[in-house]
Amino acid sequence: MEADRTLIVVPTYNERENVAALIPQLLNVAPNADVLLIDDNSPDQTADHAEELFAVHPRFAVLRRKSDRGYGRSLLEGYRTAVDREYGRLVQLDADFSHDPVILPQLIEATRGADVVIGSRYCVGGSVANWPWRRRLMSRFANRYVRAITGLKVFDSTSGFRCYTRRALEILLEIPNAAEGYAFLVETTFRAHRAGLRIAEVPITFVDRRQGQSKMSRQIIFESVIKPWLLRFWR
Repeated sequence: MEADRTLIVVPTYNERENVAALIPQLLNVAPNADVLLIDDNSPDQTADHAEELFAVHPRFAVLRRKSDRGYGRSLLEGYRTAVDREYGRLVQLDADFSHDPVILPQLIEATRGADVVIGSRYCVGGSVANWPWRRRLMSRFANRYVRAITGLKVFDSTSGFRCYTRRALEILLEIPNAAEGYAFLVETTFRAHRAGLRIAEVPITFVDRRQGQSKMSRQIIFESVIKPWLLRFWR
């Protein structure tokens, strides 16, 4: 029974350069949590590398996905795993150190009063470091765009640094969405709001990735533009 424990989910694709440093930090800052790396069949053998280093650790595991790859699908797999194994909550974060593991305990603690806790760049106290001005402008615009169309009162609905309670995960899994990237994050936020779940934001400093390449694509951007309108008229 894992009802009082947390599952930390890290979706990966070609993150071999980061996992060796990330996993020990996660295990250290959250001693009552287990870590699940969900790898999308990375060509750089991210999963193999992580297993070589940490397979003997009882709180670490790897889940390999070889079909229907994608960020959103990986996270849904993590949500199902957390619910099936009866964890009390789930934290999701990126593997590239743009999300500081040190903030994990704050996100977990905040679930005492909320079902969805977002590590927010744009609430009071949040910030972004090492991003070019064009990227900053696009990100801020994207969140204002989402708020204007959907009516969400969340400042950073595109943040991938989050903590969900088991109750929130069960609701999100009732009608799993197939969106990817930012659109997946916006949809889960919107559906949590529509379900009456309490959403809280914890300020973070977002830092551009240390190693590897961004997964941003034209398809992800296009989907992010369309998704808020689909949600606005969603029934």
